[in-house]
Amino acid sequence: MKEGLRQSMAWVHTWSGLLVCWLLLLVFMGGTAAYYKHEITFWMKPELHKAADAPSRVTPAESAALAVRELQQRAPKANAWFLDLPHERNPLIYASWTNPPKKGMTREERRAAFRTQNFTLDPMTGEHTAAPRDTRGGEFLYRLHFDLYYMSAIWGRWIVGIAAMFMLVAIVSGVITHKRIFKDFFTFRPKKGQRSWLDAHNATAVLALPFHLMITYTGLVTLMFMYMPSPTKALYGAEQNAMFADVFPNAERVKPAKEFAPLADIAPMLLQAERAWGQAPTRVVVTNPNDANARIELHRPSGQQLSNIEPTMTFDGASGALLSGAKPMSTTLDARAAIYGLHVAHFADPLLRALFFVCGLAGTAMVATGALLWGVKERQKYAKAIAQGGKVGFGVRLVDALNIGAIAGLPIAFAVYFWANRLLPVEIAQRTNLEANCFFIAWGLAALLAQIRPTRAMWRFQLTLGAVLLAGIPVLNALTTDTHLGVSLFGGPALRAVAGFDIVVLLLGLLLGWAAWWLGRKAKKQAAARQPANPAQTTPLEAA
Repeated sequence: MKEGLRQSMAWVHTWSGLLVCWLLLLVFMGGTAAYYKHEITFWMKPELHKAADAPSRVTPAESAALAVRELQQRAPKANAWFLDLPHERNPLIYASWTNPPKKGMTREERRAAFRTQNFTLDPMTGEHTAAPRDTRGGEFLYRLHFDLYYMSAIWGRWIVGIAAMFMLVAIVSGVITHKRIFKDFFTFRPKKGQRSWLDAHNATAVLALPFHLMITYTGLVTLMFMYMPSPTKALYGAEQNAMFADVFPNAERVKPAKEFAPLADIAPMLLQAERAWGQAPTRVVVTNPNDANARIELHRPSGQQLSNIEPTMTFDGASGALLSGAKPMSTTLDARAAIYGLHVAHFADPLLRALFFVCGLAGTAMVATGALLWGVKERQKYAKAIAQGGKVGFGVRLVDALNIGAIAGLPIAFAVYFWANRLLPVEIAQRTNLEANCFFIAWGLAALLAQIRPTRAMWRFQLTLGAVLLAGIPVLNALTTDTHLGVSLFGGPALRAVAGFDIVVLLLGLLLGWAAWWLGRKAKKQAAARQPANPAQTTPLEAA
């Protein structure tokens, strides 16, 4: 019999989702956490907490002057300086610089060198804060969700891009499959086995359906030049730099003149930019400092604009003259920048960012419940064989194990990453790599145990372990720093971010603990239901 459209789409929806769902769980979890990557990084650098909590009344010009004075002493011959001035999500002055790369340096060596070429200043006193521990913080989770790890970024982005394409197909086919999609959103029937899992999958999918479509599509658009290189190759051939110069006109770089010229005072430039924009710049980039061809680029925060490209003003570093504001972009580039901006959500205020975070959690639940639903449906096909002492097929067992390793194992890995940040010695070499290694070692062990024994007991064990580790993070923070929850909750904005992190991981831990308790309660009920009314009539097989 010829299948109808919905039946065909149901098959496409099932397999396009199942084949990549475990990778998508990693992508969703990492991407959701990335909405608060600044707060996560700040939490993972407890040495900065005390200095950051002091109220700052320093102007951007004063902050920039402090950083420039220090950079002139430390890196007068650098090829670029980067200054992040204090703002609502960054209470301190962060400064870094880059030197011309040495020949033969690998990408990891360049990254390691850059991490050591930075400092942090207290804007009130101008003094250096305590050197923070070496950690990638939230940046690791942000990069993880599209670069992966232990491989080149190009390979990681291709793998994640293919998974995103599968997800886009799964979302569209899922909408076509469910003819009562909005009615199902308001329907949940507990304790109905497969029906309950389907209701949960439908609810989490429809709850944030616009977000799921947006985040998947925009994620693909952000890397469109890599996924679809043929048009640019046809127009520019091997001259890819010419293409980027045309598409991103603000990306021009001036070569140094190799002639000394003192750097102009940045304060008048900051004042001019603030008058033009109505708000102070938050980032200063100085290229070729102390050179006749020096350039000073001021960046305005994104604010409420969708575009991910921050407005800029460029000044001559030697004379201080305004060279240009942000060059006008084409309509096409404007559209791409808005789509990119939707994905990273730099424009979001605290309430909207929290909504994005909740939608990301809903996406994670959607993927997880979809994977569980497939296992429940397939397991029912083996119900009779299991009742007679048989076993489920290899595919069902594999999916069960992968579900445990991803759904229950990933929270363990995330928690271990935060525990490693506090427990690894601060002075240990390659600390950032060790933190990442702890993440993957924990995840690998959880996945391996799940493959060995993919049972309900393993579900309970891993969910309980994840609950203990996540809920224990606020306790760990209290034991290893002075900014425990009781202090940070009533501190300034910076410390309230620390309190917010502690509260969120505590709530996630309690949620995992509830899931483990629910599984244990359900197992006891099923065991009691299998017991015969008269224990004297129990057969040896039933007793076993």
